[in-house]
Amino acid sequence: MNDLDLFSDPYGDGRPPNERYARRDQRRVRKRQKRRRRSGRAAALFAMAFLVAVFGTGGVLGYAWLDDKWHPPDYDGPGSGKVTVQIKDGASGSVIGATLEEHRVVKSARAFVKAYTKEAKASSIQPGFYQMRLKMSSSAAMALLLDPKSRAGNQVTIPEGLRAVELFKRLAQKTGISVKEFQAAAKDGKRLGLPPYAKGKVEGYLYPGRYDLDPNGSAQQILKQMVERFNKEASSSDLVAKARKARMNPATVVTLASLVQAEGGKPADLPMISRVIYNRLKKNMKLQFDTTVLYALNERRLTVTEEDLKTPSPYNTYLHTGLPPGPISNPGPAAIEAALNPEEGTWLYFIATDPTNKITKFATTEEQRLKIEKEFREWQKAHPGQ
Repeated sequence: MNDLDLFSDPYGDGRPPNERYARRDQRRVRKRQKRRRRSGRAAALFAMAFLVAVFGTGGVLGYAWLDDKWHPPDYDGPGSGKVTVQIKDGASGSVIGATLEEHRVVKSARAFVKAYTKEAKASSIQPGFYQMRLKMSSSAAMALLLDPKSRAGNQVTIPEGLRAVELFKRLAQKTGISVKEFQAAAKDGKRLGLPPYAKGKVEGYLYPGRYDLDPNGSAQQILKQMVERFNKEASSSDLVAKARKARMNPATVVTLASLVQAEGGKPADLPMISRVIYNRLKKNMKLQFDTTVLYALNERRLTVTEEDLKTPSPYNTYLHTGLPPGPISNPGPAAIEAALNPEEGTWLYFIATDPTNKITKFATTEEQRLKIEKEFREWQKAHPGQ
């Protein structure tokens, strides 16, 4: 054997090096496979133990969850004591249940929802205040909500176009709270939540509509409820942005809308009346609206006298050019919309020619105005004293 042979066969076993290396690699692979099989069996055993533990616990928890779903916590019997609860307009069964649970009327909202879904008349529950009892069963609470006798508080509908002082009188009749208390509450605009552009004045911002009044509510709370409705409607209609687009302040829009509301008869007339205001302002003409004079006098009638027209008030549009310094009524959504989007036209005048049937006619020229005024005078003759 020479030096070269020794170098090429260091183990001296006569096998080629490739064969020896291949067998060595096979032994290593077999060892790794054994280790993997042992690790796999251990992992499988651990996983099985984990699943048994989870499903065993889950079975208990699952049963508890299903039992809670099928039999949610509930009180027994008719309950006791008294608590006033408000159900808001559009409240779903789950919302009503949450409200009742919050006031400790029912033990759980889930139990009430279960009773609610079983009751065929559930959808007939009206918004408002209800005299409930504490710790009632959900079925008893459901029955009480459907009983008209359980209604608490007062419902009042505020028509569009009422002045604040007229509104206070109506609220006083419904609640027993004095007009003076409402007038005092109206002076604190900040607590009422008036928008900044109202400048602390409630006139124009007591939103008309139907209200459910809290039987324990104060004058301030009631007026705040009406201001909140205005703010909500103004936000949903994007009043500020629309006013800016029309190059007006939101307060100007409300003031203009109050004039439209005060002068309007039928809804279809409102955008046309709005156009008359725009046209007269553009021509720097005095508006000459009787309604503004009567607002200054705090009176309600169809006509004004020559003496009335001399009333020294910034609201007298016979004496002063432009819009009055603030709203003269509390307008509704149609009047506000008309103030922002007047009808296209050249009219400069309008007259209610038949107030009984709310018929208003429009004119562009003085000749046309005199003609429709004559119709009104004829109506007056046929209805003396009005």
